[in-house]
Amino acid sequence: MKSQLNLKKALITVLFVIISAAVFAQTGKISGKVSDQKTGETLIGVTVKIKGTTKGSSTDVEGRYIINALAPGKYTLEASYVGYSTKNITDVEVKGGNSTVVDLVMQEGGGQKLDEVVITATVKQESVNTLYNRQRTSVSISDGISADQIRRSPDRNTSEVLKRVSGTSIQDNKFIIVRGLSDRYNATLLNNAILPSSEPDRKAFSFDIIPSNMVDNIVINKTASPDLPGDFSGGVVQVLTKDIPTENYIFLSAGTGYNSQSTFKDFQLGKKDGVENFGFVGKDRNIPDGIVSTAKYQVMSDYEKIASGKLFPNSFSINNSKAAPAQAYQLSTGLRKTLKNNANIGAILSLNYRNSESLTNSERFEYNQDKTEYDFNDDTYKFSSSVGGLANIAYIKGNNKIAFKNLYNISLDNSYTYREGSLVIDKIKRKGYSYDLVSKSLLNSQLEGEHKLSWKELKINWNLGYSYSDRLQPDLKAVNYDQKEGETEYLAVVPNGTASRTDASRFFSELFEDSYNGGLNLTLPFSFLKEKSTFKAGVLKQYKERDFSARKFGYIRSFSTGSFNQNLLKLPVNEIFSADNLNNNGFVLDEGTEATDRYDATSDLNAGYLMLDARFGKKLRASFGVRVEDSYQRINTADNSGNKLKVENQFTDILPSLNATYNLSDKMNLRLSVSNTVTRPELRELSNFGFFDYISKRVLIGNPDLKRSQNTNLDVKYEVFPGAGQIISVSGYYKYFKNPIEQIVSSGSVKNVTFQNANSATTYGVELEVRKTLGFIKEGGFLQNMTAYTNAALIFSTVNLNSLISEITNRALQGQSPYLINAGLLYNDPKTNLSFNLLYNRIGERISEVGYQGYNDIYEKGRNMVDFQISKKLLNTRGELRLNLSDILNEKILFYQNNDNNKTYQKGDNIMNTARVGSGASLTFTYNFGLDKK
Repeated sequence: MKSQLNLKKALITVLFVIISAAVFAQTGKISGKVSDQKTGETLIGVTVKIKGTTKGSSTDVEGRYIINALAPGKYTLEASYVGYSTKNITDVEVKGGNSTVVDLVMQEGGGQKLDEVVITATVKQESVNTLYNRQRTSVSISDGISADQIRRSPDRNTSEVLKRVSGTSIQDNKFIIVRGLSDRYNATLLNNAILPSSEPDRKAFSFDIIPSNMVDNIVINKTASPDLPGDFSGGVVQVLTKDIPTENYIFLSAGTGYNSQSTFKDFQLGKKDGVENFGFVGKDRNIPDGIVSTAKYQVMSDYEKIASGKLFPNSFSINNSKAAPAQAYQLSTGLRKTLKNNANIGAILSLNYRNSESLTNSERFEYNQDKTEYDFNDDTYKFSSSVGGLANIAYIKGNNKIAFKNLYNISLDNSYTYREGSLVIDKIKRKGYSYDLVSKSLLNSQLEGEHKLSWKELKINWNLGYSYSDRLQPDLKAVNYDQKEGETEYLAVVPNGTASRTDASRFFSELFEDSYNGGLNLTLPFSFLKEKSTFKAGVLKQYKERDFSARKFGYIRSFSTGSFNQNLLKLPVNEIFSADNLNNNGFVLDEGTEATDRYDATSDLNAGYLMLDARFGKKLRASFGVRVEDSYQRINTADNSGNKLKVENQFTDILPSLNATYNLSDKMNLRLSVSNTVTRPELRELSNFGFFDYISKRVLIGNPDLKRSQNTNLDVKYEVFPGAGQIISVSGYYKYFKNPIEQIVSSGSVKNVTFQNANSATTYGVELEVRKTLGFIKEGGFLQNMTAYTNAALIFSTVNLNSLISEITNRALQGQSPYLINAGLLYNDPKTNLSFNLLYNRIGERISEVGYQGYNDIYEKGRNMVDFQISKKLLNTRGELRLNLSDILNEKILFYQNNDNNKTYQKGDNIMNTARVGSGASLTFTYNFGLDKK
């Protein structure tokens, strides 16, 4: 008790010191970034000072400046640069303890003397001008969100930020969909390096692991460019994290969440160890010490297998409780110091933690022609926890910058599923129990540099990186109890002879992946036709190593003494496989591991590019070039007979691209983009490993014969910029896929899910985007701070399934939605510091799994998603209270078999799976302690 009191006193003392430091931080700062009005590029060496004083600074290699130790009040900024008109920004208000952000746009001075032209604007006008210029000068068709926009939004993590980007939507609150295309067609860059997937079984990144206040900016490129990865067709998401902060601070965040379906309601879960609250796996879940290798285990006698089986803990218990509210915490700090040589060193450190308990109620069906095979009702209880950290440190002096950036996250899902239903054809009632735990971790470290040389103003940036990821699934267990027609008792389904992967099973798997990458980019500005142009060249290398292994155990009946004790099958799930019941007339723990249950793989990507960004007169700008990617994939797996199988794919792809912009006026652009890209199969998809999913009763198996998809992309876009942050655009696009990869259901007695190449596919569509402030309806008041935005796409796709007769079917490309709607209302009042955001999203029906003759395609039904966020800044704007409401409508998730080819769900279609996850509400309080003193 005494130690607890001392701890409380220590915490109160530390908190008092921090608050005192914040209260007495009387001076403020002005910081920002300076860019060229015509090209949008940042400018290095611009002098920015307080007019009439000598207090100021010069922009660094990133175009950033900072002016420290300013007394509260209003100032005029003066920016000057050789060859550019001087700019004065008035009414810049500095508040004690705060950093005022003022980004500047500089205009070339032409042939006039520098002192002849001085451009004057208010800080509000310049803010509008900067944002407008960023949109107008983008070389490719892209959308993005700046650090300032993120700072003013109520978003907690990067996935919430991405909901605001035009043409994107978020699946499962973390995975991104661009233009209705699934994650297979997207790529992610973190700090200019290709980021490995956070999901080993799919090409996807979980964006919810990056806190929003750690992000400097996000750009989503919808068209290809030579300096971007060539493995995409939907979008390339570029996320840049912060390194040197503009102020010293400590940031605290604490939040709690409520789910309408689970919180405070009955909650069931299997075993949970203490370390699992922090994403780690308890040691006693692993295969026990003393268990021999697969080769030795499978030739042991039943007596030896019984003894080995007793080493496994009886972890089939079910614990009952009430589901607790979700929790989320974040602690971060930013430190910055100016050294004697006018260099700056800074660091940003962040630690975050969250957990939640959820319940999903679902129905599952399967069909054999016109008859229902099974009808199940599942209750899936899940405990999720996640711990993440970010540590960035950077040194910057003049035209040079070196940064070391690190991201780590570990997450865990502990699930328990209780199933009731029937095997309809067999007239059997069934109860089922499944226990599953998956832990995933990701470490990404990057050393990067940026330099500007005096020779020809050549810019060099480089990066070296290492990533590690793993996926552990220890002791996935499943037990079924059946009641046959005419019987009164449920009996456990325990096979004879050999272990089954579907009944009385225990499954262990682990995956480890290491990735190494490096890149070098050179940018050389030059004059062409009296206009600024840029030549760019670069190289990239990424090397991956992956190792996967699994072991499959299962209980079988023992007939060592000639008889089996049938009464054991009546025991409840928490008793049936206890050590006492593993004996000569009870159960034996057998092993059914096959040669296909392990694989190792490597991939090697080498790329280089040449790119020219040139202006042809005042109106036309074209960025064009070529990227060459040499990719190699090797997978050591096994065929269905157990023989070793080596899969090797090596391709050299030449990927040209063109992005052209014609300025119809200062506020109107016409854009054209043409490119070639590729979509490579994932390593998991090339392996012959088959995983039985108890929930869906499907076996997911790879296909060693998969080929890469070669994609041709064409985009045309007309855009109008009515004002800052406002846009009206119409675009059309066409994509041709040669050998697109699709997820299909294979025919046979067991409906496996695998992957195959279709011959070809085409998609084309039209996209409308509108983002407009509503002040034009009535100036001043409420509508002046309101912005309405919408993005809608109508998409058509066809798949050529037979290259010999060119049979074009009406079936859409698997994973492609026929339409996409994003809409929202954003309100932000800088006077009251109140903001809210209402979001609506709907993705049209899309094929989840491709069927076969006699088994129709399975579609995911579109559903309406409505989210609402409201926040209020408090305590001199350093605190914020935020309320998030998610999936307010809580519409049913529905997968169905399309029986009438109407493409939308109709009465008479076979329902395959339905689920509800509940509506969510979270309340979060944040506080930013400014640590800079007078």
